[in-house]
Amino acid sequence: MIARVLRACAVLWVGLAVAPAARAQSRDIVLATTTSVRDAGLLEALIPPFERATGYTVKVIAVGSGQAMELGRRGEADLLLLHDPAGEERFIADGYGIERRALMHNEFFLVGPDGDPAGARGTDVVAAFRAIARAHATFVSRGDRSGTNVKELMVWGRAGIEPAGSWYLESGQGMGATLVIADQQRAYTLTDVATFLGHKYPLQLVPIVEGDSLLRNPYHVIVANPERFPDVNLAGAKALWSYFLSPDVQRQIGEFRKAELGRAIFVPDGTTVDDGR
Repeated sequence: MIARVLRACAVLWVGLAVAPAARAQSRDIVLATTTSVRDAGLLEALIPPFERATGYTVKVIAVGSGQAMELGRRGEADLLLLHDPAGEERFIADGYGIERRALMHNEFFLVGPDGDPAGARGTDVVAAFRAIARAHATFVSRGDRSGTNVKELMVWGRAGIEPAGSWYLESGQGMGATLVIADQQRAYTLTDVATFLGHKYPLQLVPIVEGDSLLRNPYHVIVANPERFPDVNLAGAKALWSYFLSPDVQRQIGEFRKAELGRAIFVPDGTTVDDGR
């Protein structure tokens, strides 16, 4: 199967400039990615088969999307996997990346204590944030410029609220750790569905708002711009980019942990997926 995927990758990749030697000849690929993808376990499922088939070693740096883009701006990543659409567009416009492609999406949940002390439960996340602020119910923010943090601040903005005070805490950590803190504090937090379901037990947090269109969470892959960073491992980056977008891997993304959790936690968005029709 992997050989078939890699043959497909060769067809997928078009139109990129050829980088000079140096890091371009390395067998290491630096992937800067959001912690939510790592915490869900998806990379552990996808990367080892790629490494065995290609001889590349993928070095994963899992941080918030904002921090991942900072690595990209310094030329310290070959490929980026992000979920901050507005930030990604600026990143491309500023000349740091090329070939931004939709990889997959899921959604964010507002989660909190089962008793819902703020009375926030419903289908409208903006109304829920207002209820939390009115009640001064404890809310744990990642506070790390991640895609999740950007989405959370956007919702507060829509609610017309600038969160502050003893009820509003910033963890400065990834999604998994933030969920643990929210559970310990009997607090609310915004989380991607994949990390939440993957860490659901033994946490006592429950979904408070889900299904709001405002909570859609798209992920994209971006290759570092070889014209700006001549030492980028373009060959490795484009091999991994194409692998992620190949039909077989897109199917794997859609099936990842679906049987175990009872629902898909990532929906593939690669435009090359062959759905059999």
